Amino acid sequence: MSAAVRIRDLKRTFTLKGVLNGIDLDIAPGEFVALLGRSGSGKSTLLRALAGIDHEAEGTGEIALPPKSAVIFQDARLLPWLRVLDNILLGQPAAARARALQALEEVGLAGRENSWPHELSGGEQQRVALARALVRDPALLLADEPFGALDALTRIQMHDLLRRLSARHQPAVLLVTHDIDEALMLADRIVMLDDGRIAAEVQVAGRGDRTLLALQRKRLLAMLGVVEEPQRRGA
Repeated sequence: MSAAVRIRDLKRTFTLKGVLNGIDLDIAPGEFVALLGRSGSGKSTLLRALAGIDHEAEGTGEIALPPKSAVIFQDARLLPWLRVLDNILLGQPAAARARALQALEEVGLAGRENSWPHELSGGEQQRVALARALVRDPALLLADEPFGALDALTRIQMHDLLRRLSARHQPAVLLVTHDIDEALMLADRIVMLDDGRIAAEVQVAGRGDRTLLALQRKRLLAMLGVVEEPQRRGA
């Protein structure tokens, strides 16, 4: 199976500082990849390069992408003067209305097409952003910490929603996150960036096995230089 995303020797520089220092990465069709790393490791720069919005950077390398992709950011980026349905249809032909209503139903907001963005909670706004991505039928979904600003309960609900929709629509997904638990919950593979290079890749296994997941979590924390103190009994 050919790759949905193919990156070779990707380099990006801001002023004199190298942010990406030679990235090679393939993402298969339908594969969910989470991108982890310390702040400044190049995660968002890599995603912005794939989205074609890294205009301030100088760079070289090869990027091969599918013809249709969509991006979800931490901020839902809804236009406040447009109703929900019009935000979803932004840039789409009028004939896409039925598909937009279906996407709205898929994200659990059926009947809210005439609401204004300010009438929605933060989680609901992110659901609209997800519907706006789905209506484009992307072969690649890029997500830059889309749940980072949400409360814990809403974040769990959005994890479940994204996992179900990814399984249904089968885009390749690249998720930038600082949250190891989020990466383990959602991804098929975790790519660790360090100093603009891929330091490690981990295939997520045993999602239903708490012991195995705990071992993978400990390994990822160690890669990030974090050592958890053992819990004391009775704490």
